Amino acid sequence: MPAAYADASWWNQDFAFRKAITVDTTAKGGNVAIAAGRVPLLVRLHSGNFTFDGVSESGADVRFVASDDKTPLNYQIESFDPVLGVALVWVDLPQLGADSQQQIWMYYGNPKAQGGEKAGAVFDADYAAVYHFEEPAGTPPRDATAYANNAVGNDILTADGIIGKAARFDGSKIVTLPGSVSMNVAEGGSFTFSGWIKPDPVPAGRSVVYARRQGDRKLIVGLDNGVPFVQVDDAVSAAGEAVKAGDWTYLALTATGNDIDLYVDGRPYAKLDAKLPAMTSQATLGGDVAGQADTFVPFTGMLDEVRLSRIARPATLIAVDAQAQGAESRLLAYGADEKQSGVGFGYFGIIVKSVTADAWVVIAILLVMAAISWLVMWQRAAYVSKVSRANDDFLDAFRQQGRNILALSRDPAAARLGDASLYRLYKVGAAEVWSRHDADGHDGIAPESIEAIRATMDSVLVRENQALSKSMVLLTIAISGGPFLGLLGTVVGVMITFAAIAAAGDVNVNAIAPGIAAALLATVAGLFVAIPALFGYNYLLIRNKNVTANMQVFVDEFVTRLAEQQRSSKPSAVAA
Repeated sequence: MPAAYADASWWNQDFAFRKAITVDTTAKGGNVAIAAGRVPLLVRLHSGNFTFDGVSESGADVRFVASDDKTPLNYQIESFDPVLGVALVWVDLPQLGADSQQQIWMYYGNPKAQGGEKAGAVFDADYAAVYHFEEPAGTPPRDATAYANNAVGNDILTADGIIGKAARFDGSKIVTLPGSVSMNVAEGGSFTFSGWIKPDPVPAGRSVVYARRQGDRKLIVGLDNGVPFVQVDDAVSAAGEAVKAGDWTYLALTATGNDIDLYVDGRPYAKLDAKLPAMTSQATLGGDVAGQADTFVPFTGMLDEVRLSRIARPATLIAVDAQAQGAESRLLAYGADEKQSGVGFGYFGIIVKSVTADAWVVIAILLVMAAISWLVMWQRAAYVSKVSRANDDFLDAFRQQGRNILALSRDPAAARLGDASLYRLYKVGAAEVWSRHDADGHDGIAPESIEAIRATMDSVLVRENQALSKSMVLLTIAISGGPFLGLLGTVVGVMITFAAIAAAGDVNVNAIAPGIAAALLATVAGLFVAIPALFGYNYLLIRNKNVTANMQVFVDEFVTRLAEQQRSSKPSAVAA
């Protein structure tokens, strides 16, 4: 987005950042062919699509704005945990169109902002009750709508669900829902039940997910040996395919007049030609009211995001809810974060903001390795260049002496050649020659002494090679260790990304891609260390080999010319 456009359209200057969220109902996204109208849309934030940098710990500075970047949207925070990097927010989308893309904005980064959520306004007035099951232990489930139809006197166990926390039923407790005016159903009236179920493998029987009785009349939604069914009085829907134990399944029921429809995972499953009885009594989740003659058994497993409506929700909305709330939804696409200046962080910014702490540790180590390797390459390159230039100067001076190979050894001006490794070899060889002249009292040198002189010069050559190779091992460590350290950071980053996504319950490419890309940054950092070190090492290796070859040639030349002069008919030429 151009910076000028972003500046002009910024909803509120007090908020430093915003994130674009695209609601995609095209075939590439949610594939919604019929407009669904008003939808309470689930926004899942996790380390794969949001880094929680610059946002308050409670989410108090989070705001949602419509595509016009002017109209605030009602929202409800179900959970917000920057430490774990997971948040669940319900946003009231006024209109979900068909086969289209619409953008909403999430603003954040305002330390002065107070909580702006309007929980009761997220769900329209026809939602009689909505239960997220996010309550702390020992607290009955609370209704998220404005009607406050909280459960009556029952606390339940909770566990990780498909959307945050879920109610855990072990057969010992049921949840009792109030019989308030807003929950009443007229004879043959309209009604919708929906929720996520995850049944345990249980013995054969008819378990109750939702039940409501009025005298001798009843409405039961449950599982018959794993097969979803709805029962109104004595009429029972036809049997279909059983749901899988241990898997989350979206179960919904709509009723209006004589038509009762049962949906599984957003698709029509069964129909029942019956009227709902008039009901003003309490209802139950996870089991039936005690003392009934029916042979129903309690439900064992988990329930999540249970909703009761006073109207029959359209099939399109049922399908959208099943998709939007599920773990593999493609309905939402999360864009780049933008600063208030309108200049977005860009793709690389998304990657950097998604890097986990452990990956930063690995990247920091790799950056230290890179700095050390560059320092070594610079020092070694400067040293070998200095030695090479000095060797060239020495060879010029040495060859100007002609046959008198020892002339430079007692020339004070030759000290300027001290940086040359050849000069250091020469000084040692010449010193050995002069010491033998002085000890023997004559100019002749025995053949055995010439070999001793060679050995002495070879030992100096070895030390010169060691000086050339000093710290080169650090480059080999960078070459071989950098990619492996980067791979370690990538693997750990991928593990954490998948764990965070699993905790958020959002498994799709839009959720995974930023975290995987961020994890791969560690591998890129490893290659960033290894590739320059590899090039530098090979370059220095060739330069060092050239210097070593020159030293070996010089030793051979010096010793050969020394032996030649000893065989000369004029031995005094050596000592001249």
